[in-house]
Amino acid sequence: MAPASECRNSHLYYYSIKFALSAYATLFSILGLVILCVGIYAEVERQKHKTLEGIFLAPAIILLLLGFTMFGVSFVGMVGSLRDNRTLLKTFFWVLLVIFLTELLLIFIEIIFENKMNAVFHSNIQEGIRHYYDDLDFKNILDFVQEKFSCCGGDEYRDWEVNQYHSCNSSGPLACGVPYTCCVRKVPGEVINTLCGYRTLDKERLELLSIIHVRGCIHAVGLWLKDNFEATLGIVCSLLLPQVIGLVMAWLYWQKLNEIYSKLDTVDFRLLEMRDFSFGAVDLSGAGWCWCLPKEGGYIPVNAEDEEDEEEGAICHSK
Repeated sequence: MAPASECRNSHLYYYSIKFALSAYATLFSILGLVILCVGIYAEVERQKHKTLEGIFLAPAIILLLLGFTMFGVSFVGMVGSLRDNRTLLKTFFWVLLVIFLTELLLIFIEIIFENKMNAVFHSNIQEGIRHYYDDLDFKNILDFVQEKFSCCGGDEYRDWEVNQYHSCNSSGPLACGVPYTCCVRKVPGEVINTLCGYRTLDKERLELLSIIHVRGCIHAVGLWLKDNFEATLGIVCSLLLPQVIGLVMAWLYWQKLNEIYSKLDTVDFRLLEMRDFSFGAVDLSGAGWCWCLPKEGGYIPVNAEDEEDEEEGAICHSK
C-alpha cells in the first residue's frame, strides 16, 4: 500500500495523468473537428442538390452531430486538463459518462427489442427508397450495402414498390423492377446489366432466387453480425473502449486535483514549528484533541497579559 500511495503522490503520477488526458482529448478534438468539417461540406452539397432531409437518411446531418459532439466534449476535457480546472473536468467526465451510458442503453434496446428496432429501421429505409434517386448520399450507401451483404430493400425486395420509378403502376424501363445492385452476380467482375432486375417485383421469391437477392438488408446485416461475433465485438469495443479510457483518466485526474486542492486549503498547525513558532506561545486549552474547537476571544498567547503590563509600564516610564 505504501509504494502505491507514494506513486499517487509523486509528481510523475500527476504529470503522467495530466498529459495523457490532454493528449487523449486533443486527439479526439482534432478528429471531431475533421468530422465536423466533412459534415459541413456534405451538408452544403446536400443543400445545393436539395436532397432528402432527415436524421436517419442524411449522412451529412449524422456527421455534423457526431463531429460537433466529439469536438465540444473533447475540447472541454483538453482545456480542463491543461488548466487544472476541476469544473471543466467534471463537465467532461459527466457528459462523456452520459454518452457512454446512452450507447450501452441503445445496444441493450437493440438486443432486447430487436423486432421493434427492425421496424424502425424498416420505416426509415422505406422512406429513403421512396426518394432513392433524389438523395445521392443515401443511394450510394444503400447500393453499397445491397452489394456487400447480397440483399435487396429493407425487409425484402418488394420494398422497392414504394419508389415511383420502380412501382408496378408506373411506366418506363424501371417499372416493377429493382436496381442492379440487387442482382445476383454469377461471375465476379462481369459486365453489369443495369436492367437485370427488370419485372421482378411481380414475381414470387422462388422464381427470383437466381436473378436477384430477395432477402432484405436489415436481416442480412443482422445475420452477418451474429455470424461474425468476433467482428461485432471488435466494432463495439472500438466504439466503447476509447470512452472508457477517457472516463478512467478523467476520474483519476479529477481525484488527484481534489487531493492537491484539499492540501492547499488545509492549515496544518504542526508546520508552524518549522517557521520558528513555538506552541508554548499559544494557549490551546479547550481546543480539543484536534486543535480545532472554537474558543471565545480566540487563542491568545499565554504571556499576552505580561506583554500588556510591560507596554503599560513603558508608557508610564516615558511620561
